[in-house]
Amino acid sequence: MKRLALACALVTAFALAGCNDKQAATPPPPIKLTQQAIGHYCGMNLLEHSGPKGQIFAASLIEPVWFSSARDAIAFTMLPDEPKDIQAIYVSDMGKAASWDNPGPDNWIEARRALFVIGSRLKSGMGSDEAVPFSERSAAERFAAEHGGRVVSFSEVPRDYVLSSAEDSASATEPDAGKTN
Repeated sequence: MKRLALACALVTAFALAGCNDKQAATPPPPIKLTQQAIGHYCGMNLLEHSGPKGQIFAASLIEPVWFSSARDAIAFTMLPDEPKDIQAIYVSDMGKAASWDNPGPDNWIEARRALFVIGSRLKSGMGSDEAVPFSERSAAERFAAEHGGRVVSFSEVPRDYVLSSAEDSASATEPDAGKTN
């Protein structure tokens, strides 16, 4: 009887541990953009800038990290000194935005599921090139047709485009940039 009780206790413990693992694996939901959102790199209020925004949740951080541009949020994931225990990366879904100047307080998409237009004529709120996020390919393609650029997935956004200066990033949008014949 003791063995049966012990076996039941172990099964229950493993089942509860499995439930806790599933809960821990669920990413935190995005937070509504408000006046309290201050850009990680610029130290300015996000609502004072046009274009898409970003927020990142990391297990080692208490609060989300806010970004005045989607490009800055992507850069955060590439920089060696930033936390690597990222739970979620949210960017403004510009297909659902009222306008470039008003990307919306709560129309977020997980960046790793988004499509981005890079190399468009529109600049981020800080004046640099932007990676403009969309949840739907058709919206991204319409934006690229109107404002220039090309559509790529999160993993296809070139490192040079995100981490280089404005002058250098323009060449990084070209599919064959840096290749020699």
